[in-house]
Amino acid sequence: MVHLSSACSPEERAVLMDIRSSLRRAHSMFSPDLWGHDDDECCSWETVTCNNSTRRVTHLDLSLVYLSADAGERWYLNLTVFSAFHELRYLDLSYNFQCSLSFEGLVGLPRLLYLDLSGITLGGGFLEFIGAFVSMEVLALNGNNITGGIPEAAFNNLRNLRQLNMSMNRLNGNLPASLFALPHLKILDLSNNIFDGYIPISSSSRPISLEVLDLSYNHLTGILPIKAFKNIRSLNLASNLFSGSLLVSTLALPHLKFLDLSDNHFEGDFPINFSSQQVPLEVLHLNGNNMSGALPTERAFENLRNLRQLYLSYNQFSGNIPTLAFQNLQNLRELSLSSNQFIGNIPSLLFSLPHIELLNLASNFFSGPIPINKSSNLSPSLKSLRLSQNKLNGRFSFIWLGDLIKLEEIDLSGNANLVVHVNIPGWTPPFQLKQLLLSGCDVDKSIIAEPHFLDTQHYLEVLDLSNNNLSVSMPHWLFTKEATLQELYLGNNSLTGLLDPIWHTQSFLQVIDLHMNHVTGQLPANISLMFPRLLILDVSSNNFFGHIPTSLCEINFMTLLDLSNNNFSGEFPACVFTNYPMLVSLKVSNNKLGGLIFGGMNNLSITSELYLDGNKFEGTVPRDLSGGTLMVIDLHDNELSGKLDMSLWNMSSLKVLQSCWQSYNWQNSSTNLQLYQI
Repeated sequence: MVHLSSACSPEERAVLMDIRSSLRRAHSMFSPDLWGHDDDECCSWETVTCNNSTRRVTHLDLSLVYLSADAGERWYLNLTVFSAFHELRYLDLSYNFQCSLSFEGLVGLPRLLYLDLSGITLGGGFLEFIGAFVSMEVLALNGNNITGGIPEAAFNNLRNLRQLNMSMNRLNGNLPASLFALPHLKILDLSNNIFDGYIPISSSSRPISLEVLDLSYNHLTGILPIKAFKNIRSLNLASNLFSGSLLVSTLALPHLKFLDLSDNHFEGDFPINFSSQQVPLEVLHLNGNNMSGALPTERAFENLRNLRQLYLSYNQFSGNIPTLAFQNLQNLRELSLSSNQFIGNIPSLLFSLPHIELLNLASNFFSGPIPINKSSNLSPSLKSLRLSQNKLNGRFSFIWLGDLIKLEEIDLSGNANLVVHVNIPGWTPPFQLKQLLLSGCDVDKSIIAEPHFLDTQHYLEVLDLSNNNLSVSMPHWLFTKEATLQELYLGNNSLTGLLDPIWHTQSFLQVIDLHMNHVTGQLPANISLMFPRLLILDVSSNNFFGHIPTSLCEINFMTLLDLSNNNFSGEFPACVFTNYPMLVSLKVSNNKLGGLIFGGMNNLSITSELYLDGNKFEGTVPRDLSGGTLMVIDLHDNELSGKLDMSLWNMSSLKVLQSCWQSYNWQNSSTNLQLYQI
């Protein structure tokens, strides 16, 4: 190939240097610092690509180049500078979140084929200029905070457009029919907007060119134009308002591999296709609809042998699962039938599907024993087993799971008559769980008293042993071992002893739930050092006493704090009322706490509910109280004085106020406020 020039265009090099300077002026933490270090040869600079013959810039990748430590700082980029790049075909400015620009600056680039402005706030009126890009093939405008409707003729000139992404905006109104008529458009993503009305395609229309269509998370209604979808490979219409019965032809589209119709209003039976001709469908999500009836007979899935994911959760399917209904789905990886009304025994076949990874049968009415024993032929690919909230019974031993080397999650919660044996002397499981949920089972009492099994699980993130009547001492070893535990649920048991201080930081632990036990003593003074990332702490209905440590206020991201129904005393730390910007719920009811109400503060940071009832708080409630989005306040049964004057309160979201005052001055702007005198 003949090189007409040995260096890039001086004009284009100067523009690139101007862009680098503008990034530096905006104090970007990331910028193309290597630009300019190679003399005049800008074609060798990172993220810059040139034509080998003309040495003109053809590709420019400026994605993620602007990030400022100051949230108020912005990169104001004048897009007219790009008109200097006469051969520019590819321009990526995506995910420069603090960048402001106007779309009209790009109209001088009629040859542009690829433009990605994802994640940038665009100036108004961009649709006025979109028609100038007659050569455009790929256009990404997702996450641009664009509002309003799309004019019917906005994209008429873009006859070469192949991909259009305008997801995650605030577009509304009807979908423009002209978009679906573009002759070369293969991929269209308009998800996460506010479009309503119908898909503007006639059911008798000839097949459209689209192969990938994502209209999920809108407000669309009507009937699906199935005949026009003959070329579709991926169709996502989740979280809309589509209704009616699901046609057999929907699952039999000749090229369809991915279909998500979840969270709509489809009803009726599962569509039965008795044809033996195989369809390419691999992913089928129908969860969150109003479908009902029994699952099809053994032959019904015969033409769906390619299925890898089948999600039917949150419907109204009922009856028994036919024993051999899934025998043809030998490629199935994920099966979710949760939150339906299935009854009877669980077919053992489901546990032996050769590639099954997720088996979710939770929240049904399955009964009988779990069809697993020491001689079962379990699929070694199984990772997640969810059988919670059923009516399972009998005996179940973890040693029967010895072949499941990939197992990461077990959820048997809510099966009160299921006897679960976890600790087996001398047995070391071959798997490492991330989640173990055994709430409300008849679980082996030694699971925390003699932690043979739990000691082998080094990557456990969630442990739920609540509602099991475990009568043992507080399992301090859980707080001292090196572990990745993030959530610990031990509520509604009969645990005794103390929550002792530890000097080992549990930096991963985010949830501790010890409610309704018999734990006593004081909260550790160094609790913020023990659990610095705690989000939820519930020690309600125990026997704790003494002062509440002020170090609680050093746990910055607490969302729920429940200390109610204990014997805490002394002044409640005032910092709790103001130091938690994310605190949704604070409950300290029925203790012996005192001090000024709200700690003398008048600007509360709690965002939803505040329960201070049944204590010894005193003083007068501030007239100028403000509480953001606080919805519930309970102050009754304290030692407060004065009149309750809400005339100056800045809490328009307040819905419930419980107090003991007989005298109110109420001019609160919340028309739904309920007042209770107790």
